[in-house]
Amino acid sequence: MIKSKFLILISALLVLVLASGCAQSSNPSGTASSNTAPKADSAAGKTITIAYSQGAGQTMDPHDAGDLTSASYAFALYDQLVTSATEEAGGKTVGRTDKVVPSLAESWKVSDDLKTYTFTLRDGAKFQSGKPVNADAVVYSFERVQSKGEGGSLYKLANIKSVTKIDDKTVEFKLGAPNHLFLKYLATFTFSIVDPSVAKGQPDDYLTQHSAGSGAFKLEKWDPATEAVFVANKDYWKGAPKVDKVIVKYVAEASNRELFLEKSEVDVALDIPAKDVESLSKKDNLTISSESSNRIVYLGMNANFKPFDQLKVRQAINYVIDQNKLIKDVAFGQASPLKSSISSKSPDFTSEGYEYSYNLDKAKQLIKEAGYEKGFTFDLTVNSSTQDYEDIAVLLKSELEKIGVTLNINKVAPAQYRELINNKKAAAYLGKYTSLVNDPSYHYGFLLDSKGASNYTGYSSKVVDNLLAQANVEPDDAKRSELYKQVQKQVTADSPWAYLYESNLIVGISKDVKGYIFYPDEIIRFSSLYK
Repeated sequence: MIKSKFLILISALLVLVLASGCAQSSNPSGTASSNTAPKADSAAGKTITIAYSQGAGQTMDPHDAGDLTSASYAFALYDQLVTSATEEAGGKTVGRTDKVVPSLAESWKVSDDLKTYTFTLRDGAKFQSGKPVNADAVVYSFERVQSKGEGGSLYKLANIKSVTKIDDKTVEFKLGAPNHLFLKYLATFTFSIVDPSVAKGQPDDYLTQHSAGSGAFKLEKWDPATEAVFVANKDYWKGAPKVDKVIVKYVAEASNRELFLEKSEVDVALDIPAKDVESLSKKDNLTISSESSNRIVYLGMNANFKPFDQLKVRQAINYVIDQNKLIKDVAFGQASPLKSSISSKSPDFTSEGYEYSYNLDKAKQLIKEAGYEKGFTFDLTVNSSTQDYEDIAVLLKSELEKIGVTLNINKVAPAQYRELINNKKAAAYLGKYTSLVNDPSYHYGFLLDSKGASNYTGYSSKVVDNLLAQANVEPDDAKRSELYKQVQKQVTADSPWAYLYESNLIVGISKDVKGYIFYPDEIIRFSSLYK
């Protein structure tokens, strides 16, 4: 279905969110323990410094990016044919990854059979080299992305059969079958448009450390272990950014990111721990953005392992979950209950069919009916890099003891954790998932389709597979929505997961900084930030 390397994009970026959402640091020099952040050049107040927890990214190549940090670089350096919309809500601007608007393409037409998309490129869009963004560049970019492990997988998932230049301003895409996600795929960083006058003829890995885009920023320098520096593209076709420079710093320790933010040594700090939101919110010089993303947290149970081959056992685990207690004691209120196998932020969400509530008597009765009256013992695999995993496991262990079940916490390093779940060797595990494309088809296609690349529980349902297959080719929005609601109800009934909560994306921002826009895909866009 999809090349295994694409799991890096989904697993590290989106599923189970290693180290809170992306790949591990490549920093060998221990900057995590640093107690000072180099003071950024103020550039007359025109520099924004951002403290990341995840390292300074794996690549500058948008076609091969596989972590959230590299994804933010791609959005800074490159543009796409279409982009995610924004809207005003509650007095602030928020990103809508479920809706697309024109970008390098000013318009498009779709054939009656929904398999041909014809894009008209806008006049005046230029690469940072000064060359125009034209049909040749689009064709080149899509030819190039096919050869990449990350981008090539999404290219196949989009079912693109051909990309053809009609004239300098017109490009035609033909799909193998109708795909209601096609435009949303095009809005991802993976399908960034690359300048062939810069990249063509260079070594295959040239864009790993160089840029060839039309975006709002140019790459000034990059040390993957410590920092990346971007300068404004003053000739940007959408208008020059309001800042002159953006500096990304790698600061692994949350306490240090918070300290630098309080001391105004950084302007934005990502991945603020939920436990610190209340105290930081009282600081006069900063604000805390805590927004519900489409990140879900769940307990996966593999039916190929006893006792999870018994539906009643899986149901019993669900009745042991006290979501309110988890949200209070683990997520410190920075989360909301999970009532389905997709986030409530996702289109077509429904909580219909969700009947679980905290009920130890019901759980104990189900265990007995499943033939485990004397209880049982199982291992819960937990990623050691994520503190809330362990906190969840400790709480569940205590609750399960009340019904005679022993939970052993199998706390393992990230690499071992990935190996265990990728190979479906974990009977039960704690996981997170954030959908890059906010749509049930994308979400289920990886996680719960029987052939899904990230279906780590080995869940297999012909009913679900058939419903997903129907939905994927259903052109009518209302009918497709109903199919996805049926999928949700069936998954809940089968209970391959115990639903825990939907966690917030928490960012600390200096009061001097304006223009921060929250996107549900958790990727920060630099171009809107200013002082």
